[in-house]
Amino acid sequence: MTRTPETAPTQRPTQRPTQRPTRRLRAGRWATFVYFGLNGFLLGMWIVHIPGVEHRTGIDHTVLGWLLLLLGAGAFAGMRITGALTDRAGPRTVVPVGAALCSAALVLPGLAWNAWTLGAALLVLGAGTGCLNVSMNAHAVQVERGYGRPVMSAFHATFSIGGVLASLAGARTLGWGWSPAATLTAAAALGIAVAAATAPALLRPDGRRAPAKERRATPRRIRVLAVLSLMVLLCEGVANDWSTLHLRDTLDAPAATAALAYGAFATAMTAGRLLGDRVAARFGPVAVLRYGAATAALGLAAAALAPTVPAALLGWAVFGAGLSGCVPQLFSAAGHHDPDAAGANVSRVAGLGYIGILAGPAVIGPMTQVMPLNLTFFLPVALCAAAACAAGVLRPASRDVPGRRDGHAGEHARRPS
Repeated sequence: MTRTPETAPTQRPTQRPTQRPTRRLRAGRWATFVYFGLNGFLLGMWIVHIPGVEHRTGIDHTVLGWLLLLLGAGAFAGMRITGALTDRAGPRTVVPVGAALCSAALVLPGLAWNAWTLGAALLVLGAGTGCLNVSMNAHAVQVERGYGRPVMSAFHATFSIGGVLASLAGARTLGWGWSPAATLTAAAALGIAVAAATAPALLRPDGRRAPAKERRATPRRIRVLAVLSLMVLLCEGVANDWSTLHLRDTLDAPAATAALAYGAFATAMTAGRLLGDRVAARFGPVAVLRYGAATAALGLAAAALAPTVPAALLGWAVFGAGLSGCVPQLFSAAGHHDPDAAGANVSRVAGLGYIGILAGPAVIGPMTQVMPLNLTFFLPVALCAAAACAAGVLRPASRDVPGRRDGHAGEHARRPS
């Protein structure tokens, strides 16, 4: 039987670190887990309190939908600014600043009293989120380079776990009768304290700096990775916004049952990311994206055509499991393409991907005017199939790993610094 290139033995990370990770490197890894979890927790606290903030400001769902675009615009701007800043100052400096900014900005939506003040609050919150997102992913790349093996996927799983913790904490404080302003202020104070306490464990930069002229043009590979990020995250956005409505409107499921659609998707995605690093180390990033995106396409197609609620739930779960490893591999490849411009490259890929998340409802919504909701899902199915076909872009070039000429070990074959 002939092996495909991405599963052939020479394509796997063949070199391993010759020594155990240093104490400093292990501490840097745990610090990265904390910041990813904190980011998910802060965003989750905002999401849990959207109904309360909406009531306080007196806006309707339509206005809220438009204001949420400001959250995305702020995040995109924050990502683009932070990328170059991270390369100059280093993630050790930028990550805690981004975490503190994101935490402090969380207070603002709870204090908003009308649509204008809420829009300004969401713009600032988005900027803080974008700053933290890019800088912590750049630090994750630095940690992964030190470990010499895939560790990115588990960080993204921690982000999801942070969101779960936020939903539990928010439900508890709402049960106690706390106002959104009080809860968000408490969460912000906690976030600032955690950011400050964790900062000393972050890794120091290696001291390398790329000449400014080398950072001006976006490499072709980064542009392709950014487009793939947009496609994959648009598909994720479809699940976030339309999975529950699919079960309710297409299969006439009760509201409580319909909510399980997103639960199945999110649970499968989190579990897949917890296992994703082992899969990537065994089969390589090309296989993770190729077969993951193909699996996601099959899962969503099955959900769209499912005649029963259990079959649809299974399809959404398969969709989440397939997508789970795709984004971490794209971010990892962007960061490893050029270690001296890791922040800028991650910001380009993450920024366009964030647009994809926002584009999900914007694309699917108008399509429902001319066809049933379940048939609109074949657009993301096609995007997943296209991502699977383009997975070869993750195959590392020999220049990604100093001292290697075969180009097969990839970016995960480095020794710890």
